[in-house]
Amino acid sequence: MKVIASGLQFPEGPISMPDGSVLLVEIARQTLTRVRPDGRTEIVAQVPGGPNGAAMGPGGKVFICNNGGFNWVREGQTFRPHGQADSYDGGRIEVVDTANGRVERLYDRCGEHALKGPNDLVFDGQGGFWFTDHGKRRDRDMDRGYVFWAREDGSEIREVIGGLFAPNGIGLSPDGRTLYVAETDSGRLWCWDVTGPGTVAKAPWPSPNGGRLVVGVGGYRRFDSLAISASGQICIAALDTCSVMEISPDGSRVVPHTVPDMLVTNICFGGQDLRTAYVTMSHEGRLCEMAWHEPGLALAYG
Repeated sequence: MKVIASGLQFPEGPISMPDGSVLLVEIARQTLTRVRPDGRTEIVAQVPGGPNGAAMGPGGKVFICNNGGFNWVREGQTFRPHGQADSYDGGRIEVVDTANGRVERLYDRCGEHALKGPNDLVFDGQGGFWFTDHGKRRDRDMDRGYVFWAREDGSEIREVIGGLFAPNGIGLSPDGRTLYVAETDSGRLWCWDVTGPGTVAKAPWPSPNGGRLVVGVGGYRRFDSLAISASGQICIAALDTCSVMEISPDGSRVVPHTVPDMLVTNICFGGQDLRTAYVTMSHEGRLCEMAWHEPGLALAYG
């Protein structure tokens, strides 16, 4: 493992770029930042609120799940989020033009319902993307979580899955036929069969959300964002366990890969043959790279 950059302010949403750099968000700094291979950083765009998950979209633009902001606990050089920001002004999906840093709002509601805390997203290669709405936490209550599907041109958004408890990471199987969603606090990974753009088949009651449980790892293990490998393994940043959990599609195999940080938040694949894993270590504000034992899955927009 190699630490590429440090001093980041709660990094998330890494995107491997063809030139060897990594784009990521700094949630506490409220920026989209480029990390060069030698560790140099530069701000690509100011993104007020809580830029969270990020993915490369059409036209070389970066789509960002903006959770609206957190309050923060800062201890020395470390960061951890603490509930809905006092300055919270709503969740939204935003698009950043990396050429000029311009930020445009694409969605901030679905029908009569405002987005609360969009967290992570994945493009389906059919003109749309799936994203989780983690919701927001307050001192005495918290929001229910949802999964939405939206067209990348801003023309349509639909609520697809409800009844989730803090949904976070989201990904698609290599054939695009299975949608995976990780819940943070339950440490559970769910899946649904994708039946078309923005539609899934739902299991009957007693499934609480229409999904099939892939795995619940037990103990105090929370899940954050995820990436899929070329063979279909689900690789989930596992927060307090100081690891990335590699989980087989049927849940029969769970392999932890150690990462030295209390808040491992995300992973993406890049480099030659997509065999390099870039991991955000958010508690201490670092980005690391590590050789992976197989290629990652090529994403819709690289």
